[in-house]
Amino acid sequence: MDVIQRLVQFLGESAVIQGPQDIAGYLTDWRGRYQGRAQCVTLPSTTEQVAGIVGICRDAGVPVVAQGGNTSLCEGSVPRADHPSTVVINLARMRRIRSMDVTNNSMVVDAGCVLEIVQQAAAAHDRLYPVSLGAEGSCQIGGNIATNAGGTGVLRYGNTRENVLGLEVVLPDGRIWDGLYGLRKNNTGFDLKHLFIGSEGTLGVITGATLKLHPLPTARAMAWLAVDGPQAALAILARFQRRCNASLSAYELMNNVQLNIVLKHVSGRRAPLDASHPWHVLVELSDTCDEAMLTAALQEVLEAASEEGLMLDAAFAVSGQQQVDWWEVRHSVSEGNKKAGIGINTDPAVPLSAVPTFIERATDAAHRILPGAPVIIVAHLGDGNVHFIPQASFEQWHALTPEQQDHLAHTVKQAVNEVAHALGGTFSAEHGIGQVLTDEMAVFKSPVEIDLMRAIKHAFDPQQLFNPGRLLPPISL
Repeated sequence: MDVIQRLVQFLGESAVIQGPQDIAGYLTDWRGRYQGRAQCVTLPSTTEQVAGIVGICRDAGVPVVAQGGNTSLCEGSVPRADHPSTVVINLARMRRIRSMDVTNNSMVVDAGCVLEIVQQAAAAHDRLYPVSLGAEGSCQIGGNIATNAGGTGVLRYGNTRENVLGLEVVLPDGRIWDGLYGLRKNNTGFDLKHLFIGSEGTLGVITGATLKLHPLPTARAMAWLAVDGPQAALAILARFQRRCNASLSAYELMNNVQLNIVLKHVSGRRAPLDASHPWHVLVELSDTCDEAMLTAALQEVLEAASEEGLMLDAAFAVSGQQQVDWWEVRHSVSEGNKKAGIGINTDPAVPLSAVPTFIERATDAAHRILPGAPVIIVAHLGDGNVHFIPQASFEQWHALTPEQQDHLAHTVKQAVNEVAHALGGTFSAEHGIGQVLTDEMAVFKSPVEIDLMRAIKHAFDPQQLFNPGRLLPPISL
């Protein structure tokens, strides 16, 4: 009996998708840039079913790719084209909110829960799950954890790693690790959950998680600023940090190239200020205090910044709907960029003090390869993560052969990442590695780090069946 027959016998026909047309949507990323191959896609409903699928694939020596919302930007969530026997484990049917503990500020969820649904479930109990990103309407918790997703809330709440208390994982040998602790303190040996957070499905399939919750903010104040450059934005950030401390929940920077792409390509989006200003900042304060206190603090900081000549202009959100509208502008950057051209995405982070220098040097490096190309910049400035995206037009890109496209993208990315590395930064802050950045791993990670990661991979997955060819560079490198 072949693998598909065994899977159908175990799961039932409705949970095993076969045929080129039926599985096509699971084999390409949301931007349509990466195309993989697989013999089937499975749709388990329980952790035990995931374990059974893994056992069948292990016995047959078949590769396994765990898939959440498939919103990866690094070719991490689709199977490889050179592994046609792969079985995809898509967790879309695993979307239960298992439990809510308001007193403990925690909730237990299936890995297939969509991030936005988790946020809404927490809010229904006056709690906040703070991980927030543009794809939150489609990305899933398991994928967020597997990539240690960041987003716009990292400045105040940390990335996904800081908001996970426990995990349930199906291991490559088919066993289930129940680590769904709801504890803030548990000093009983290795904290195993941290091995799986950010492992991109290479060590196991995350099937459940205990998430950390926070008090739901009842008051918000928001402003949209225009500044002449990143240095001024950093100066204003420092003033907000001194005055507002933990109430500062978001500080997002974009250049006018990025803003105008959103305005042109995403319907219903409007700029709070003149879009010709060179740089724009979205700043949000939130807390459980009186809203008037936050508004007063916001105005105080911005009045001082204006007097010091740090701002070109500012607008204050005067309603909750306006706050939502402004966030929609920020969260529409990926949709706009997809429609505007071919962006060569990079995801570096550098120390905050180095952000202006990074942007200047990276722009010079990119223009040496792509003279005059528009450079899209959108940054989580409060944590130093700069999405630096040189852009080619569709016509320029499609005039190249696939080999030339790969070479150009690789050359640009490495040039940008070399600038970040020289400034004490990293080449991947929140998007992960997938298959796209394995060469960067070989260049920018020390041999000791890579050896340690390979040893961990071998200990968990000696058959090398889980998301093969991802995260780690090929041994030949």
